[in-house]
Amino acid sequence: MMRSLTGLALLLPILGGSTAAQDAPRSTSWRGDDWPVQTSPTPRDDAMEASLAGIVAGMTLEQKIGQMTQPDIRYVTPDEVRTHYIGSVLNGGGAWPGMRKDAALADWTALSDAYYRASMSTDMKVQVPVIWGTDAVHGHGNVAGATLFPHNIGLGAARDPGLVERIGRATAKQVRATGISWVFAPTLAVGENRRWGRTYESYSSDPAIVASYGAAMVRGLQGGLKGDGDVVATAKHYLGDGGTFQGVDQGENRASRKHMIQVQAAGYYPALDAGVQTVMATYNSWKDVAASKDYGKIHGNRELLTDVLKGRLGFDGFVVSDWNGIEQVPGCSKAHCPQAINAGIDMVMVPEDWKAFIANTVADVREGRIAMARIDDAVTRILRVKLRSGLFERNPAATAWAARPEALDDRALAREAVRKSVVLLKNGGALPLAPDKRVLVVGASADSLSNQTGGWSLTWQGTENGNADFRGGTTLLAALRKALGEANVTYSPDGSNVDVTRFDRVVAVIGETPYAEYHGDIRFPRPVAHSQLRPSDRAVIDAVAGKGVPVVTILYSGRPAYANDLINRSDAFVAAFLPGTEADGLADVLLKRGHDFTGRLSFAWPGSACSTGEAPGDIVQFPRGYGLSYGKAKRTVRLPEPAAPAACR
Repeated sequence: MMRSLTGLALLLPILGGSTAAQDAPRSTSWRGDDWPVQTSPTPRDDAMEASLAGIVAGMTLEQKIGQMTQPDIRYVTPDEVRTHYIGSVLNGGGAWPGMRKDAALADWTALSDAYYRASMSTDMKVQVPVIWGTDAVHGHGNVAGATLFPHNIGLGAARDPGLVERIGRATAKQVRATGISWVFAPTLAVGENRRWGRTYESYSSDPAIVASYGAAMVRGLQGGLKGDGDVVATAKHYLGDGGTFQGVDQGENRASRKHMIQVQAAGYYPALDAGVQTVMATYNSWKDVAASKDYGKIHGNRELLTDVLKGRLGFDGFVVSDWNGIEQVPGCSKAHCPQAINAGIDMVMVPEDWKAFIANTVADVREGRIAMARIDDAVTRILRVKLRSGLFERNPAATAWAARPEALDDRALAREAVRKSVVLLKNGGALPLAPDKRVLVVGASADSLSNQTGGWSLTWQGTENGNADFRGGTTLLAALRKALGEANVTYSPDGSNVDVTRFDRVVAVIGETPYAEYHGDIRFPRPVAHSQLRPSDRAVIDAVAGKGVPVVTILYSGRPAYANDLINRSDAFVAAFLPGTEADGLADVLLKRGHDFTGRLSFAWPGSACSTGEAPGDIVQFPRGYGLSYGKAKRTVRLPEPAAPAACR
């Protein structure tokens, strides 16, 4: 499905191998001053287009609007899908069949089957199947027992697009096991401010890495689109979500037009070229301060959604809104926004208020606020994707992977991904761990799959989960006990009341607690210092450091963390980001069991509590591309420790 881009010379670095310890990858991407001109990678099928036109012509207005409507499974029944001609359903984070976190695969496929059969038993002239979408952003995170992969920030450190494509294939298989055929991934944000609560959903601050990875994930997820292990992918969130002012989620991007074209949009060109079938609009707005042009909320901007995306970039799939995203357009509500539809939103995610949305939008058309031609275009695009993905040909709950537990198990691949995605920032000889030594493990994160997996894991925020909820997976504590033997590993969550001198090594596992989206924002002027945000982690390090026993610190985080004080008090320091369910991969490199550290930072690592990116004035401790290996010179120099102020300026 690949083809050459008209007028586009997208130059990407070679990312498959390891980078020298302190050599940042070249940040090369689209350098034109205007949007590139692209065409759809899928050749026009005149017979399909004629069929689509016939189906749309035979639909009533209510049937068309129903196809444009996407409720959450918590708020729509199969019978309502039938009576209201609903085109799509979704399960938001933390939504499961029967609202049971432990729902079995059979429960998922049964609900999928019920929705599908309902959609195929309407009074429409041609039955149109419903499509179910889900946030499977690092594996099928809503499903108990599914292997979860490292979040994107860690995968960016792996410098391996091939690995990302294989993860996409594995994720698609997991999703098809639940009877679902549409995934809201990949995220193509270029994260530019670590205050942003979605930083871990960005592959890198380097647009070239994002571009390479986005295309790879699309290929992995979609395959040939009609296979039993294929799903429809989504490029999100269009456009500029990674560059909002002060990192505020859903806030205002103040970039210039050139910066938006060359940096924030860099991931979309190759994703479209790879044939991505859906694009999700972003919550944020855009104000080009340099040009004094205010684009407003992207959900309501016709220039970006229609003229650029569907016109200049040649996108012929459909655009879906984000969760209640239309209500943020001035003058709109959750259930009513003609401006968003006129701007180019084709399918509207209205989780709860979908009945009112249908009624309001029908009235908008009848009263002339939305042209019938715009409705027909939206429905045509939705049906085109459904035809291309084989939905008209088969029940998604009756494919080869449906309800098969083995489809959820990709532990070997996840273990490989963890090995490649963790980054060694310091090693004064404390690593590798020796197999015959006594190890004290401290820190609450050592035995927490919740902290290890982060947000979008079983629940939306990744909170309210215990290890048993995951139905599998390995914490780092468990991995070390397997590798070193139970008798050689002692665990103390807070490091208190333990004689550290009895041990040969201390492994401190610290980290953020889970969050997603705006809940994870660290709002200006609050300093972004790990010890200030998580003082219990500093207390754990203080309890074991300076006792004559080397301390190895593992940090789980969804963003680069100012942690010079913690690094200085550690003899070795590993940025593990959010590695997912398989910490055996981390143990593999800690013990050097045939594997070295090859991960290289996908974002610059800050050198102060108020440095939030790589802009002028930011203090960078370790540049993007930095990372040590066992064969490289050891990092032992003491780092400066500027105190975190009460507030940033």
